[in-house]
Amino acid sequence: MLDAAPLHHDLAEGPAGGAAWWVKAADGVRIRIGHWPGGSASGAAGTVFLFPGRTEYVEKYGRLATDLAAQGFGMLAIDWRGQGLADRLLADPLVGHVGRFTDYQLDVAAVVAAARAMALPQPWFLMTHSMGGCIGLRSLLNAMPVKAAAFSAPMWGIGIKPHLRPGAWVVSTLAPLVGQAGAYSPGTGPTPYVVEVPFEDNTLTTDRDMWDYMGRQVRGCADLALGGPSMRWLNESLKEMRRLRHGPLPATPTLVGLGLNERIVDPLAVRAVMARWRAAEFLLFDGAEHEILMEIPSTRVRFLAAAVALFRRAG
Repeated sequence: MLDAAPLHHDLAEGPAGGAAWWVKAADGVRIRIGHWPGGSASGAAGTVFLFPGRTEYVEKYGRLATDLAAQGFGMLAIDWRGQGLADRLLADPLVGHVGRFTDYQLDVAAVVAAARAMALPQPWFLMTHSMGGCIGLRSLLNAMPVKAAAFSAPMWGIGIKPHLRPGAWVVSTLAPLVGQAGAYSPGTGPTPYVVEVPFEDNTLTTDRDMWDYMGRQVRGCADLALGGPSMRWLNESLKEMRRLRHGPLPATPTLVGLGLNERIVDPLAVRAVMARWRAAEFLLFDGAEHEILMEIPSTRVRFLAAAVALFRRAG
């Protein structure tokens, strides 16, 4: 069942006709989905499922929805469990948490069911960013009904310094055993990154306008804010990324984009997957940070053009 949910149009700056709904996953967790229709009256170009990254929310991709609508595509975005306006899972709502990484697949199933109930125009496609790329790769392996996929800076590894990685595994494995599953991961806290860090040398984008756009959203609606991940999230993500890096790869037509100044996800992990996934197209963006979809116009336009071309071929 779809129940009306808030969509902050002034913060999203998306195209006309956008709306949001609450949807319950199979385990009862309430998530939020936001939909913007495509630019064509018939919606013949199809619908893009947007899987955002950790800390993100539906409104962040309002501008992307505008760009996709101009190409005739509708867009359906999601607030994953534990972030955005979806149910927060801990007493401290600013901790990014998940019980098991596979729980995100319950959210995916709920979104697909909602898309069917809404009779959203087909064909369907997938676009992901960061953590959404980890969830999205698993979804493709689970036969998500999409014709093609485009990944922005997929989280197939986390940018942890090599000498600290063994400690991350040990600490995150032991923390739940001593009642610290919901504690912030080392070096993180409750303040959102876009509020705490100045634009200069931030690790997300070199585009000042997009940086300010993200900051306005979090400051404009405190309920969207999220801080660092929990120890449980860290351990669950490490295990899932390891499984994906060494597991099978889907036959879905795929595009992967990565900035050459990537400092959030592990670029070596992305390159290792792409070395095996030879059928997928791999685009590198000189000077780009983590947020390819929030980078300078030339980067955004190039990635979106490649994704739209792939979707049209595959659809």
